[in-house]
Amino acid sequence: MLAKVKTAAVVGLEGHMVDVEVDISSGLPAMTVVGLPDAAVQEARERVRAAIHNSGFNFPMKRIVVNIAPADLKKAGPSHDLPMAIGILLSSEQVSTDSSRAIFLGELSLDGSLCHTHGILPMVALAREENFDTIIVPEVDAREASMIEEAKIIPVASLAQLVGYLQGEITITEYKADETDLTFNQSVAPITDLADIKG
Repeated sequence: MLAKVKTAAVVGLEGHMVDVEVDISSGLPAMTVVGLPDAAVQEARERVRAAIHNSGFNFPMKRIVVNIAPADLKKAGPSHDLPMAIGILLSSEQVSTDSSRAIFLGELSLDGSLCHTHGILPMVALAREENFDTIIVPEVDAREASMIEEAKIIPVASLAQLVGYLQGEITITEYKADETDLTFNQSVAPITDLADIKG
């Protein structure tokens, strides 16, 4: 079964839409990632394998091909971990849900929890522009993501929690910015920090 999951990538300071396609077929157990991935994306194979196993699901012992499209866009960083894991669970039919109107962003740790992911703001801004119904982000990044107005942010702590949400077994409340969040930038002294600028 072929599964397709939406995510985003950051090139320089701009977000770009990315499709993560997962195909599982018979053959020697192997996981291949194609689509111009950098070293961090290639390493996602081991993070995703451990995260799926430690979240209580089965990692398919088959031939797995993950295509991150478009192929001419260089994919950097670990933000593709979560969509790859969801794609594998969908393709192996361990999860059944319509993910066409959702976008998945996040780095996985080996125990299946979601870690802070760089570049959340431009990726969420792009998802809002593309009118996605649901934007899945790590719980620790929900405050930053909520700075994009009218974006439906679903904060998730782990892969297992997300699967429960997608299958309707649990409810996760949409993250809403409160007054503290809205005045966050006003209370911080202006500084010049170029550490997060790439390109």
